[in-house]
Amino acid sequence: MTGQQLIISGVGGQGILFLTRILAETAIGQGMPVMTSETHGMAQRGGVVISHLKAGEFPSPLVRPGRADGLIAMKGENVAIHRHFLSPGGWIVVNAKAAPAGLDGHRVHVIDADALALELGNPQSLNLILLGFALARLAAAGNLFCTADQVIGTIERRLSEKGKLRDASLAALRLGIERGTL
Repeated sequence: MTGQQLIISGVGGQGILFLTRILAETAIGQGMPVMTSETHGMAQRGGVVISHLKAGEFPSPLVRPGRADGLIAMKGENVAIHRHFLSPGGWIVVNAKAAPAGLDGHRVHVIDADALALELGNPQSLNLILLGFALARLAAAGNLFCTADQVIGTIERRLSEKGKLRDASLAALRLGIERGTL
């Protein structure tokens, strides 16, 4: 894969920036150049947050409308707000109970990560559940620049000093991977 442009969307407090950093560090670990940029909505918890991530050779950090390979949406409502970034045939991974309407031409992968995070006893883990799900659905087919094992390695390195947080993060990621293979 020569490069990939992703949009990660959600609201403040959902771990969008953490997820972006994990993906960026994973790309760097593979020797890929990386650029990221974030746009924060309201300064408080609950405002819209969008992150642009480019892994590969690109001239600028912002993803232009119609150019993103994929959209990872922490909230189903954010798909309508940010889908204009997707290229024709781009994929969407969304935390929702059902696929949002009007997404013809895009491959949509839906998981209720909120419910799984509650089952796990860690409501803050929905971002990693969603990432694990995306990895399981997209990486094997070459639609994502990294694999589950590479992301696991990044989390293990990044959180090596934080045992409980590392273990909880890996459990959430693995739950998403498991659900993505069903």
